[in-house]
Amino acid sequence: MGETILEMDHITKYIYDAYGKPIRGTNVKILHDVHLDVRASEVHILVGENGAGKSTLMNILGGIIPADEGTIKLFGREVQFSNPRESQKMGVGFIHQELNLCPNLTVAENLFLGRELGGLLSDKKKMYEQSGKMLQKLGFPMDPHTLVRNLSTAQQQIVEIAKAISYKSRILIMDEPTATLTQKEIDHLFEIIRDLKKQGISVIYISHRFEELKEIGDRLTVLRDGGYVGTIDMSEFSYDKVIGMMVGRTLTHMYTCTHKPSDQRVLEIEDLRIGAKTQPISLHVNRGEVVGVGGLVGSGRTELAKSIFGARNFYGGKIRYMGQEIRKPTPRKMIEQGLMYVTEDRKTEGLVLRMNIVSNITLASLRKLFPKTWIHPQVENGVAKRMISEMGIACNSLHQLVSTLSGGNQQKVALAKWLASGPKMLILDEPTRGIDVNAKAEIYQIIDRLASSGVAILMISSELPELIGMSDRIYVMRRGTVSAEIVDRADFKQEKILACTV
Repeated sequence: MGETILEMDHITKYIYDAYGKPIRGTNVKILHDVHLDVRASEVHILVGENGAGKSTLMNILGGIIPADEGTIKLFGREVQFSNPRESQKMGVGFIHQELNLCPNLTVAENLFLGRELGGLLSDKKKMYEQSGKMLQKLGFPMDPHTLVRNLSTAQQQIVEIAKAISYKSRILIMDEPTATLTQKEIDHLFEIIRDLKKQGISVIYISHRFEELKEIGDRLTVLRDGGYVGTIDMSEFSYDKVIGMMVGRTLTHMYTCTHKPSDQRVLEIEDLRIGAKTQPISLHVNRGEVVGVGGLVGSGRTELAKSIFGARNFYGGKIRYMGQEIRKPTPRKMIEQGLMYVTEDRKTEGLVLRMNIVSNITLASLRKLFPKTWIHPQVENGVAKRMISEMGIACNSLHQLVSTLSGGNQQKVALAKWLASGPKMLILDEPTRGIDVNAKAEIYQIIDRLASSGVAILMISSELPELIGMSDRIYVMRRGTVSAEIVDRADFKQEKILACTV
């Protein structure tokens, strides 16, 4: 690591009123007096709970929004950015969690979008040649003629990195870069990051995955409630220390498992095929049991969940629920019988972001609450209040837009939507993806409480500590089928689970 190349001091961002003016006061700051410094050729980890201010701080650095107070020094010069292009010109690249690529354009067209070689009469041959060289330099020889929609998430991320570097970025912001990657893809991404460091490029790395921080990071900065807590070298890193800095206390129990499964069978799958050429799947879930489903991205876990819920077709086999065979399941049929599915993609499939909290919570139970179709706001608000209290949803109002909530609170609303219907069984697909460690612990308590009340739970997760910590049994999937069932808790080991995925 070299000299300090970025200093952000006393950065403050206020909440704005309806007229676009900042509301100045002690309790209306999104960020207050935040500090961040980055050195040359380092990977600087930025952590904090959802809503701690990480994204806001990076949006200021990326020129997306301005700071209301404070200074930014970049390569020794004090700077102010009024738009992302100005930030790019000064050497800051931003790879967002939601990748910003055009799926119907080729890799090369995405890399040179808005700055085509040759102007209006773009020199496509030269663009494709240069794109190939960029990707080769990253150690990922990809065909630049490929349409982006045909790439995997990991490949699209490589394109984003190549695009950022092509702007001659010297600081690269990576927001949750491993959220949807397999372990093999994560390993490859880390190799790329190490190569970037050798080239003198610094990386600001935002992540909730503690297991990967020590492997890739040099220093770590913690934000809490919009304020700066501190910066430590990774040689000082300990799980408890960083958790304490993030939440202001230690989490004595991350995983809560007080429930006791019964022998009563709630769901039984027999010889189910999720694809025309996949092997059959058989599994079961009992009342009050948390059954984990592990496997790599693309192993068929989500396809299995959606097949059970009736959201996609399957290719033969039987689904028995509460002792009855369900022929041609549909979401409406399964919901009416008490089986609910919490999707992995809360933003596009789980919630209506432009609607308020009340409307989202009652969305799945309107037919049950108001069978005569006339909605009574008082009853609807009562249901929402109860669920907000039970789930510990942090919000300013029942009528706050869901899009304004932190990721952890959005996930709680997505869960509350189904719990308001009184489920007998829940399928949870990546229930803690993209949320901070404190919110995770709260979600685990909710899962345990539901299982204790007799709800059967099938939980899909890519996080092995989560699978091991919360499950009573674990099924591992590979290539569209179940490759192993692990029953004995003594065998709940990461090495054993990983061995079953390949």
